[in-house]
Amino acid sequence: MPSIPFPAAPQGPVPAGASGAAGPATGRPPLISVVVPCFDEEAVLERTHRRLTTVLGALPDCAHEVVYVDDGSRDGTWRTLTSLSGGDPAVRLVRLTRNFGHQQAILAGLRAATGDAVITMDADLQDPPELIPELVERWRAGWSVVSARRTSRAGESRFKVVTAHVYYRLLAALADQPVALDTGDFRLLDRAVVRLLTELPEGEPYLRGSVCWAGFPEVSVGYERLPRPAGRSKYSLRKMAELSRRGLVSCSPVPARMPAVVGVAWLGGAAMTAAVRRHRLPLAAWTFGCEAVLLGLLGEYLRLVHRELRGRPPYVLLERHPPQPDEPAAPAEAAGEAVLPLPVARTRAAR
Repeated sequence: MPSIPFPAAPQGPVPAGASGAAGPATGRPPLISVVVPCFDEEAVLERTHRRLTTVLGALPDCAHEVVYVDDGSRDGTWRTLTSLSGGDPAVRLVRLTRNFGHQQAILAGLRAATGDAVITMDADLQDPPELIPELVERWRAGWSVVSARRTSRAGESRFKVVTAHVYYRLLAALADQPVALDTGDFRLLDRAVVRLLTELPEGEPYLRGSVCWAGFPEVSVGYERLPRPAGRSKYSLRKMAELSRRGLVSCSPVPARMPAVVGVAWLGGAAMTAAVRRHRLPLAAWTFGCEAVLLGLLGEYLRLVHRELRGRPPYVLLERHPPQPDEPAAPAEAAGEAVLPLPVARTRAAR
């Protein structure tokens, strides 16, 4: 598998006045990109842009751009966005042919963003732009991923709050990699992380899981999620269920292994019942148990095929000891390794 080259990301303490990898190297202030996916958000967009530009304009020693992605809106969202771009040269627009979904829209924005750090957030102002300076400050301190963790969810139904709480903990328990709790898509990503996410050949991206899978140094910042100031949520129960399914399938092997677990449990329970009652084990119990085990084994093979079709590298190399210059065909790269030339100074505290 060909290697994926990644630029350096800021690691460890950064001197005052400096920032991300591109800023000091080129003698220019770092560029902060904000990616905002939009779907029928005409009612709130002008307010969102006003607050965003106020916050971004006050960032010290930083340039900024805002990338709005119109995910097939049916209202006047695109008209509003074109009006905003006409009055602000920092605005960039991406328009999708139809509503592909929230994760796909964020991915389109990440591919269009050019910043040294990229912040993804929703357009409905439930993710407060006023948190951005703290995200940028943590990035300048050396963190590659700065996630905004929801400490409360004002304005949302009890059903949504409870199901979200249960889902995140269920996903964390079942996933085969660490998963950030109570964290959506409001986060800052270093350019190296963005490069990795945009290079992954996945048709159904689950970016939250992909960020956790990559294993970059991550820290979280707590915030209170606010009620929507206008409009209504576009995340229906069906869309929430679809996102949950995608997360479980993407991050956890458990769904593929459930038939085998059920089959073994069924056979064990039937055998114990037959032994206690001193009866022969019914043929139907044997048949169902064996079929379930075979389906579980088939699921394991399908999971391996699924992982191969994703095209992900087997791991991301954070550093070399001693550091080596970039080579077009290094031995490690020939083995299908994604080489990430980051500085050595990554401490356990930054994990």
